[in-house]
Amino acid sequence: MRRKDKEITDRGEVEAIIHQSDVCRLAMADEAGPYVVPLNFGFSDDSLYFHSAHKGRKIDILKKNPRVCFEFDLGAKIISGEKACDWGTYFKSVIGFGKARFVKDIEAKKKALNVIMNHYAGKSFEYTGTDVDKVAIIRVDIEQMSGKRAEA
Repeated sequence: MRRKDKEITDRGEVEAIIHQSDVCRLAMADEAGPYVVPLNFGFSDDSLYFHSAHKGRKIDILKKNPRVCFEFDLGAKIISGEKACDWGTYFKSVIGFGKARFVKDIEAKKKALNVIMNHYAGKSFEYTGTDVDKVAIIRVDIEQMSGKRAEA
């Protein structure tokens, strides 16, 4: 990280940003180039979980290239100034890298869905086999992540 004064080194603070975020942006790449999608997510045990349809560009890319980058951000606020170079933004963010895999086991898929639902609803749910079969579950095992902040 170029600006060490903005780096968040405390793992708890990095995880707090993730827990407070509503959206995770997942970046992938294939022969056509980069592709980024905003997703609902869950975070647990150094892994991110996403649910998806079984088909689509995201699924096609991840089957070919499971390497991903992810991003979270909070509280973006534009700061104005008298001169153009005085302008800026207050924010907190997390960027990381990992490897995606598809969760196939029914019980593991239910657990992943509850990680996602706990993030948004604060509770777990029951799922039928039909419910679980309808969705693909993507697990990203986090290999590296860092936080950054610019605050008043």
